[in-house]
Amino acid sequence: MTLAAFCWASNDGQGFRKEYEDDLTNIWEGVRLGQRGPLVIIGGAEDKTGECRILRRFLELGGGKHARVLVVTVATKTPVEVGATYVDVFHRLGVDDVRTFDVSTREAANRDSAVQMIAQATCIFFTGGDQERITKLLGGTKVDAALHQAHRKGAVLGGTSAGASMMSSTMIVEGEGETNPRPSIVRMAPGMEFLDGCVIDQHFAERGRLGRLLSAVAQYPHHLGLGIDEDTAVVVHGGDVLEVVGRGAVSVVDAGHLTYSNLDHIRRDESLALCDVTLHTLPEGCGFLLRERRPIPDFPHWLHQKELSS
Repeated sequence: MTLAAFCWASNDGQGFRKEYEDDLTNIWEGVRLGQRGPLVIIGGAEDKTGECRILRRFLELGGGKHARVLVVTVATKTPVEVGATYVDVFHRLGVDDVRTFDVSTREAANRDSAVQMIAQATCIFFTGGDQERITKLLGGTKVDAALHQAHRKGAVLGGTSAGASMMSSTMIVEGEGETNPRPSIVRMAPGMEFLDGCVIDQHFAERGRLGRLLSAVAQYPHHLGLGIDEDTAVVVHGGDVLEVVGRGAVSVVDAGHLTYSNLDHIRRDESLALCDVTLHTLPEGCGFLLRERRPIPDFPHWLHQKELSS
């Protein structure tokens, strides 16, 4: 495995973050017009009691205190409790218009009233739980179509844990952590297709999931693997530019230059051999260009240069 980039950024407190986030607001305000909204993909266990930087950023991208937030609790088996937690957090962060959305049948996901709730939101947030519940209950329904339409028109979509995994076209459903790469340790399924060309894993460092992400990418080498730590998020702008926010890091696994894999001639419980896989480790202050498969070691500087050239 090649360690292609270990990016770091010094963060000397509120001043750095304020200037950095102001630059983002100014630059992306014009870019978003007529384009798909940002995705805020969280690795789980995001801060809900302190500064709440990731959730605050999610709201700011969708209108700040004027945002219309819809908390989608389809993934969880305790929607009332989980929904109430996020409603309280978003209210505390200054947003008045916060509603919850839950369906337990596909019939309910095809009702016009459900579609209307999606269409009225500027920020749509998927909670954690079981990502397969999201795809099985919403995939191919009118709500699914409404979500994609809202995203194309500029609505911000966010998700944490299971709500992060389902963002991609192909998602990790389940698998083993803290083990070496083997085909059998990960199970894949179709996702909700908000982000193309990636496979997302969450709770990444905390649960030792590099092995299962490598196993996923070995089976889908044309996809990038995104491993997102807890209380860490990637903000995806325009479907291409990835920005890292939070206290952990994002691991990007790129098999685009893979020279050897034994996947096609081993049993599913045998260890994988993968040669020339690239790994990028990106904390806050770094970014990534998905189409070019290129890391951005100094994201604020890159943004500044983009502003000068626009």
